[in-house]
Amino acid sequence: MKLLTYNIHKGIGGRDRKYDLNRILAVIEEIDPQIICLQEVDSHVRRSRLDDQPSILALHFGFHSLFQLNVPVGRSGGYGNLILSKWPLIYSQQLSLRIGSRKPRGLQLAKLNTPLGHMAIANWHLGLTHPEQIRQVQQFLSHCQAPIWADLPMIAAGDANDWGNRLFHKILGPAGFHHASLPVAHCRSFPAWFPVASLDKVFTLNGIRHLSTYTVQNKITRQASDHLPLVVEFELE
Repeated sequence: MKLLTYNIHKGIGGRDRKYDLNRILAVIEEIDPQIICLQEVDSHVRRSRLDDQPSILALHFGFHSLFQLNVPVGRSGGYGNLILSKWPLIYSQQLSLRIGSRKPRGLQLAKLNTPLGHMAIANWHLGLTHPEQIRQVQQFLSHCQAPIWADLPMIAAGDANDWGNRLFHKILGPAGFHHASLPVAHCRSFPAWFPVASLDKVFTLNGIRHLSTYTVQNKITRQASDHLPLVVEFELE
């Protein structure tokens, strides 16, 4: 199985500032994942031609979808997180991770019915400061203890904004999670044109056999967003 996590920057290139959602579609098509966790997905925003990106992405790949609008923009638009899955989403929760007056952030939790059984996906976009991230991960862990999630194989993925790679050692490791976005040298995702930081991360829990994790670097991925796509290959045990 293959999962992609990708901050698509609203489909706007990190260097050329050009809006071109077709580049994002081409990147995802080349990777060919069964599960997709996206961040910074626009919906009806002027800068992205008022495109309904969640619907465009879901229809293009024919996947089940779940969109969470985190940051309102204008009267009827905004951007947020999007889960796309080849397999049905049979249950979901969407939670605000906003801390005080800081920029709104969000968490999606979805239960998938895969050919090998049920599993859970967490798609998040965390804040910019370490104290903010710690509180947001604590919120995530408190929801993981609910009976519907507690025993499921789970992958938590997304833009963690964790420059110092501290979240695993401080909070996720002690909670039983495995850090799947290692080695760091294979997982540096930001900025896309010259990646020096491993901001996009993947963590696994319960019955996930991690095979490999890597960023995809080529001419298109270096242009399509300000982040590189991060791919994890895994099996359900």
